[in-house]
Amino acid sequence: MSMARNFLTEFEEQAAVTRKFLERVPADRLTWKPHEKSMTAGQLAFHIAFVPGGVIQAVQNSTAPAPDFANFPQPTTAREVLDKLEESIRTVRRLLPALDDAKMLETWRLVRDGRDVLLLPRQQFIRDVMFSHWYQHRGQLSVYLRILGVPVPASWGPSADEPPAFVEKAQSA
Repeated sequence: MSMARNFLTEFEEQAAVTRKFLERVPADRLTWKPHEKSMTAGQLAFHIAFVPGGVIQAVQNSTAPAPDFANFPQPTTAREVLDKLEESIRTVRRLLPALDDAKMLETWRLVRDGRDVLLLPRQQFIRDVMFSHWYQHRGQLSVYLRILGVPVPASWGPSADEPPAFVEKAQSA
C-alpha cells in the first residue's frame, strides 16, 4: 500500500473523531480562552479544522511560505468551524491520493523571506503537521472542553465521559 493510501486511511478514521470534538465546542463560548496567552476556543477549533487541508495544499509544490502564526482566524459561528473541517476533508481526499511514493520522499521546503526554515521529506511534514500537530491540538481542545464542562469525546481510548468507538461497536453487536 502506498504512503498516501496509508495516510488517507488514518486520516479518514481520525477526521471522524476530530469532528466529534469540534461539534462539541459551545457556540456561545467561541471567544473564551483559558489563559491570556491561549487561543480562544473558536480559534483553536478553526485551526484544527483547517490543518489537514492546509497541509495537503502546502505540499503540492516543492516549497511553501511559512505561515503567520500570530493571526489565527476567530470564527463567529460554530458552523464556520464545521464548514472549514468539511472543506479540509474534501481537500485531503482530492489531493492526498495523487502523491505517489516518489513524491512523498522528495525534500520539501518551508520558506520565510527567501530562506529555508524547514527542509524534510514531504511525507515527514505530512506526518508531523497534518497528523501529530493535529492530534496535539485536539488534545488541547479536550482540555478546553473539560474546563467548559462539556463531555469530552473518546479518541483512541476512553475519555472520562465515553468509551472509544470500537468498544461501543462491540457492545452493540
